[in-house]
Amino acid sequence: MIHPKIPLAQTVIQLCKLKNIKHIVISPGSRNAPLTLGFSNDEFFNCYSIVDERCAAFFALGIAQQTKEPTVVVCTSGSALLNYYPAVAEAFYSDIPLIVLSADRPKHLIGIGDGQTINQKNVFENHILYSANLKLDLKDESRLSNKEEIPIFKSLENKLERFLGLQQGIQSDNEKEINNAINLARFKKGPVHINVPLDEPLYETVAQLTVSPKVEELDVNQLKVDQAELKDCIDEWYVSKKKIILIGVLPPNQIEQQWLDDLANDDSVIVFTETTSNIHHAKFFPSIDKMIAPLEDADFKKLQPEILITIGGLIVSKKIKAFLRKLQPKHHWHIGDKNANDTFFCLDKHIVAKPNDFFAEFLPKITHIAKSDYLDIWTVVKQRRHKKHLEYVKQIPFSDFKAFSLLLKSLPNKTILQLGNSSTIRYTQLFNINPTLEVYCNRGTSGIDGSTSTAIGCAVANIKQTTFITGDLSFFYDSNALWNNYIPKNFRIIVLNNQGGGIFRILPGHKNTDNFDYFFETKHNLTAKQLSEMYGFEYVTAHNEQDLESALKSFHNKSKHPRLLEVFTPRTENDSLLLDYFKYIK
Repeated sequence: MIHPKIPLAQTVIQLCKLKNIKHIVISPGSRNAPLTLGFSNDEFFNCYSIVDERCAAFFALGIAQQTKEPTVVVCTSGSALLNYYPAVAEAFYSDIPLIVLSADRPKHLIGIGDGQTINQKNVFENHILYSANLKLDLKDESRLSNKEEIPIFKSLENKLERFLGLQQGIQSDNEKEINNAINLARFKKGPVHINVPLDEPLYETVAQLTVSPKVEELDVNQLKVDQAELKDCIDEWYVSKKKIILIGVLPPNQIEQQWLDDLANDDSVIVFTETTSNIHHAKFFPSIDKMIAPLEDADFKKLQPEILITIGGLIVSKKIKAFLRKLQPKHHWHIGDKNANDTFFCLDKHIVAKPNDFFAEFLPKITHIAKSDYLDIWTVVKQRRHKKHLEYVKQIPFSDFKAFSLLLKSLPNKTILQLGNSSTIRYTQLFNINPTLEVYCNRGTSGIDGSTSTAIGCAVANIKQTTFITGDLSFFYDSNALWNNYIPKNFRIIVLNNQGGGIFRILPGHKNTDNFDYFFETKHNLTAKQLSEMYGFEYVTAHNEQDLESALKSFHNKSKHPRLLEVFTPRTENDSLLLDYFKYIK
């Protein structure tokens, strides 16, 4: 087997292998050549070559999202590393294990004007679980640029350093740093950065390994629900007649059905679920904005909970944020084994446990249910809203709203739905989602960058069909995502093209002016046709309801190539139809 000659490169690669990290996403470069040679010549690893570093990092994030295991991204030195930052931030806020391996110049070549050189140490410090800044192998540290040394003295000095065992100390320190970084990525679920200084020659290889790094495991304590805290929760639960459970971003299958059933059968509890929660029950309340947007102040007061429990990641709905910030609950508890966001400025308890573990301890101890008409009252409202929703969709002309009603119903059972940000996720939130679907969206930072790349990484890591629905600006912004040789034939993209950033037309501002069109909405006449042809996608279009219904009949069927459906909707009508919707269902 071919190995890089540099011991530090061998150490990094072997520890990844010993810790069973299989997916390696590599962007071409020279300084990272030792790492590339080692990973790509070992059949243990699944290696992917993605040229654009930003796309590469989001592609890796999509793989890690599905496998729940750390995925590695490898780049050369310099600005290449900075292109990882959007995906690193997304991984940080979405609890996705991502390992960034950046090749770097030796310390003595930094800050002297060498090419492709920046200060890489701790470059992600505000959005990273751990930064491991490795040390150069000793034999390379002896090279000092722009300084004349007496060869004999330097030779003696190096021999003395080796004699004192400094290289062994460097090797030991590097192994410890790499172990720490990988362990934290895996068990704390987030991004880590390992900066690897490498000196020339970079392309030399050997047939046998010269180092045998040791694996160190993280000593993980099993989380246990604090019993005193649990008793406090039970006492408050009994005396409260209005409780809301709000579930944000969650991977599928995080809470057992029996606990969901128990919550559904408590008349004092309303469970609000976001599209990204992957939680479903007939008695729960999906489509939050559809439920609460038409409420008057008096209705909000009736809905105001005494206890609010939040579960999962970030909340999409701005309307429920505004409601709960204005009419705060007496108690806000967040259940989760990581951070607790004080989204509503009234957080008083962070229960450090997995939600399923908490409910397994908590709900069996609830021996009686408080008498309440809270659930019944709001169930009637939910049913009325749903009826008005169906009426509205039936009568409106072709638009973003109408398109989403057709697209979401067309998705095959037991497939994966990846959503773009901005208008895409917000429109989707207005509809009841097929409960057999797995739904994902980059809601850690809620940016439009990288959504396509993430969806493709997801599709590569999962044999289920993945459908990605996105807006036009998000799609064109991340169009390099299609420069990817690994896209499965069953991957589907649906682009809603309303010729600009349509969501800005809903926000306060002066619409239909040159300033607005150019700087806010960013009006355009681009289509995905040429990109589809260039990257080998089957391309389908729809300009009206009949076109769309016809295209969807076969769009998800098996094909020889991935497919892209571009749906053209009227740019200046979508906003008024959406705003009128909330008036209609009131």
